[in-house]
Amino acid sequence: MIRVLLVDDQPLIRSGFRALLDVEDDIEVVAEAADGGEGVLLAGKHLPDIALIDIQMPGVDGIEATRRIAADPALSGVHVVILTNYGLDEYVFNALRAGAAGFLVKDIEPEDFLHAVRVAARGDALLAPSITRKLIDRYVTVPLGGAGGTGLPELTNREREAVVLVARGLSNDEIAGHMVISPSTAKTHVNRAMTKLHARDRAQLVVLAYESGLVAPG
Repeated sequence: MIRVLLVDDQPLIRSGFRALLDVEDDIEVVAEAADGGEGVLLAGKHLPDIALIDIQMPGVDGIEATRRIAADPALSGVHVVILTNYGLDEYVFNALRAGAAGFLVKDIEPEDFLHAVRVAARGDALLAPSITRKLIDRYVTVPLGGAGGTGLPELTNREREAVVLVARGLSNDEIAGHMVISPSTAKTHVNRAMTKLHARDRAQLVVLAYESGLVAPG
């Protein structure tokens, strides 16, 4: 059973998402919150698999709520997925840097929304390659200030190569083809890199690749 926490200051939005989730046999909404502060408290109480958090709320917004959840070791199993009306904007990038696993635009089709919740709960590729490529496009036009750094020397050469390919938007299968290895070995390289870099997911790995200078914008 996938346990979901809904955090949004608009009751109508919460009820709409809940109506979609409640009819699914493998998904349970364990709690709802109207602001980020309450959402963090309920995350600690219920330990959901997924916290769907609106990015812009009065009081504690989605970015700060994400930061608090990501910073709490007791909540390491909670995957934060940001809800936004605006798609790829600066708020979303700040949320990803804060520790969000990914994001959804609120006008998403119902079947895509349910699929995204299940993907996020598995802890696999929490951003689809197409979304990762949009991230990269944004970084190319707006380079991060930390670029030009050490290039993640704590990684092995193969792990570093895998991270570069993740930052270019490749899926594990595509990484395997490029590196001439099996998909399971590609996933192992990516997972080991995430462990060494303390990255919660592929989104954080992309951020770190650009911030470290391992991948240069442009």
